Formats: sequence, C-alpha cells, structure tokens
Amino acid sequence: MIRGFLIAYIVIASVAALLYLPKLVTFRYAFKKPPRKKVTARRKISLVVAARNESKTIPPLLDSVLKQNYDKNYFTLNVIVKDENDPTVELVKAIGGKTFVVPDQTCKGDALDGYFKAIGQDASEYDAFVIVDADAVLSYDYVTRLNEALEYDSDIFITRKYNRNLYGGKNTRTVFSDCAALLWPILDDLGNSWRTQRNVPLNLCGQGMMIRRGVVEKIGGWPYRSLTEDYELRLDSFVKGFKSMYYPYAVIHTEEATSRNEDYYRRLRWLTGYAQCDKKYRAQIKAQAKERGKPTMGELDYLYGYYPIVLFALITVFTMLAGALLTAMYAVRLNPLWTRALWLLVALPFGIMYVLLELYSLLAYLSCKRMFDPLSKREKIAMMLFNPIYLLEFCPIYVRAAFYARKGIAPAWRQTDRVDYDE
Repeated sequence: MIRGFLIAYIVIASVAALLYLPKLVTFRYAFKKPPRKKVTARRKISLVVAARNESKTIPPLLDSVLKQNYDKNYFTLNVIVKDENDPTVELVKAIGGKTFVVPDQTCKGDALDGYFKAIGQDASEYDAFVIVDADAVLSYDYVTRLNEALEYDSDIFITRKYNRNLYGGKNTRTVFSDCAALLWPILDDLGNSWRTQRNVPLNLCGQGMMIRRGVVEKIGGWPYRSLTEDYELRLDSFVKGFKSMYYPYAVIHTEEATSRNEDYYRRLRWLTGYAQCDKKYRAQIKAQAKERGKPTMGELDYLYGYYPIVLFALITVFTMLAGALLTAMYAVRLNPLWTRALWLLVALPFGIMYVLLELYSLLAYLSCKRMFDPLSKREKIAMMLFNPIYLLEFCPIYVRAAFYARKGIAPAWRQTDRVDYDE
C-alpha cells in the first residue's frame, strides 16, 4: 500500500509539474527592467483616497503628497469621507486638498462611486485617477512616474508596492507583516511582469492603481461592489477589453497587518472577494472564449492557470492523509512499517511542497530584494523559513472564503488596527 500511494503521488505530482512548466518560464520577466519612455506632456492626475475614520492614519500620506516633485498645478488630492465632521476634512483642507462626503457608503466601491458621481462632468478635467489607501505613503516622485507611465497606451496601471512597516523600526513589523510584504513581488514581479509583456489582464490591486478617464466614463463611475473591487475590475477587463500594465518605477509604500489574527482576517476578506468575483464572471469569460472558438492567453491564464497548483496540492494532501492513516494503523498493530509510511507518505510530500514554496519565495525575494534591505539577517531568515507555511495557509482560508461566497456571506468591514510609527 505504501508503494502504491507513493507511485501515485510521484506520477500525479510530476504531471502537475509539467503542466506548470510554462508558468516557470514566465518568471524570467521579473528580472528584466521594463522600458521607459520619454515624457511628452504633463497630464492632470487625481489622487483619490477613501478615508473613512482615518484621521489618525492619514497624516503621513498627506505629508508625502506635499513632498511630490510633480507640478502642483497638475494633480489634485481628493479624499472621500463618510461623515462631514470627520477630522480628516480639516487635515485635507489645510494642505489644499478636497474632500467629498459619501454618507451611505458601506464599502470602498460605494466611496469611489460616490466620488465619481459627485464630480460628474468635472471628470473631464483629469487625464487619470489614482486610487490610494489612507495608510499609504508616496515616494517623492510617485506622481511624476505616474505621468511617465501614461506615455503607454494602457488603460489601467498598477505600481510597485514597498512595505512601509519595514522602514518604521522593529516594533512596526513582525514575521506576518514581512511575509505579507513578500506577496507583492509574488503577485507583481513574478506574475504581472509577464502579463504586461504579453498583454494579459493583470491581477489588480486597488492600492496604487491608476485608471484613465476613459475607463471611468466607459464603466459609468465605479460599479464594483464586491469585497475586492480591484479584482472585479480585472475580470471586467476581459469583458470590456481594458489593457493593463505593471509600472514598477512608481513606488508606493503600503502598511501590512502585524498580528496573525488581523492578517488572517484581511486575507479572508480578499479571498472571499475573489470567490465572489469568480462566481460572477467565470461563466461569462468562459462563454466568450467558447464563442470566439479559441481562448486568448489571458483567458487561459485566468480560467486554467491555477489547475496545476490545485492538482499538486490535492495529491499532496491526499497522500499525507493516507500516510497519516497508514502510520496510525501500523503503529496500533506494532508493525514497523509505520516509520516507513510516516517518512514516505507524510514527511516526503510535505518536504517537497515546502522546498518548492521556499524556492518560489526566494525568487520573489530576489526580484524585489531592495525592499527588504531594512530587515536584519535574522528577520530575513525568519521570513524566508516561515513564508512557505504562510502561503500554505491560503488553502484553508480559501476553502472558508469559497463557502462564504457560495452562501452569500461577506466578512464585515472593521476598523483596522494601525501601526504606530515614529516617523
């Protein structure tokens, strides 16, 4: 029985590896610097910030806006609040920004849609809109680089995300926030770099995402109401034909959760949003590919790109469970084969999965190594050793999230515990 399970594991895991091989080839784009074009014009850009109850969090962002080296006549800060008495209103007014009150907002999508509805025809004043969270900090040349990105003919742009926690001292970061920071190069450098080169819709993130005015006009404001309105825009891009681009020269600093509970809840909301969007768009995207007769590379990436990973995960989990059952059965019977079952069917599959995820983590780290310079050697080692476990935790979180999406349950929005920086 041990040999049978082991052979089945090796065969199916090998098939999964072969199916994943084309994806491995795309990782090379993470280590190629994308081209930059000479700027031919200065565009008018709107920085849009959804900031419900964020008066204690937003000052560093406001300070970074003031330090931008882009012509102040060509960009505007527009902050969305829920209550007209929010202290954020005065903070934004003090630096010459504008605030918009959207009292009936229940999610970020409501806030953004309220802003676009409020400006109405005045949207034509801007060439592009950049969505920024209140806990972010902009690099001094952020808007300048965004204007540079607009030389390309893409409709949607995402920018490089550095982890703000890393630069605030050891009291502002934990192994959880460090691993969360490593997700950005996984998603962007290992994933979105090749998608940009092959004109495949990117995995979008609403933090530091720029959209042209034409997109807003075509979608009629901001119609997305899922927990992950940015991911919903990505799937709608398949339907509406929006072209997206990863532009790593524009850098925004984000904040990650430092506690395990807060980090878990964030990921649960994200994955529930992903499941909501898949439920809404997957059939439509599959139908349009079938009608065309041949799916595009982007549709193949979205519809089937994760199949090899799922196949490998399932055979690994199945083998480990079978191994644990055989180990227990042999141990009860005092059969010495229990050690063989334990090592070959439990430890070996887990070890292979851990090593592969470790190599994956290492590639992500090397693709954005500079971001992790503030970490000590010990912190880097802890992050790299723990990250495979951190990634594995996405599996049970997604199972729970898929159940929530199927039952129409949405984890409620709650005020995030903010990190206390000494900046």
